[in-house]
Amino acid sequence: MARVAAVTGAANGIGRAVAARLVADGYTVAGLDIEDVTEGGVTPFACDVGDVAGHDRLVGDIEERLGPLDAFVNVAGISIPQPLAELDLVTYQRHLDVMLTGPIFLARAAGLRMAARAGGRIVNVTSIHATHSELGCVAYDAAKGGLEAATRTLAIELGRSGVLVNAIAPGFVNTRMSIVDGQSELETDDFRDIYQHRAKIALARASEPHEIAAAVAHLVSPDNTYITGARLLVDGGLAVTF
Repeated sequence: MARVAAVTGAANGIGRAVAARLVADGYTVAGLDIEDVTEGGVTPFACDVGDVAGHDRLVGDIEERLGPLDAFVNVAGISIPQPLAELDLVTYQRHLDVMLTGPIFLARAAGLRMAARAGGRIVNVTSIHATHSELGCVAYDAAKGGLEAATRTLAIELGRSGVLVNAIAPGFVNTRMSIVDGQSELETDDFRDIYQHRAKIALARASEPHEIAAAVAHLVSPDNTYITGARLLVDGGLAVTF
């Protein structure tokens, strides 16, 4: 019987790449997103990650249609940069709903079901922003930092029931979230000078979504039997440069 996985943010970017990789690895995959999920082989489920009240029912629906979940991957994210002086409560709260509160309660809904079956894998895609901050990113940084803290606690809560919970922290990734004010930050003179020419990123390039998906695929696989509560940086060596 095929293993079953659910992936949030599956309509595009890292989420779509993770869903595609898990399909290729033989999983039956539920793709959750507020947008249309069109990746081949993925069963779409409409989901606003910030709508916490519906999460338990949604996870139950996924398991009823596809079977018991073996893996759950929280990828969905937003990024609306705002300088501190312009920070508004609605935007701030939306970041937390989508990238902190929503993922925690999805992990709860899936994790408790997995625990009752004595096994499962949960991966939360966070960011280098969880530990390295940037101007104008108070809401984003707070949400990602909080999700990494929650990942550690979830690992403790669920570990004795055989559920492993980890975080993947990407650096620069070539997705639409790289587009700021109509231009990809990966195509700016500053990015080329600082991160490529001067090798602020050790590999001197941004990652592609499939490279993040490869790391997720290992953490949710049966091959991972002893990694839990961990944060895996997949940043091309960005964090290790001075």
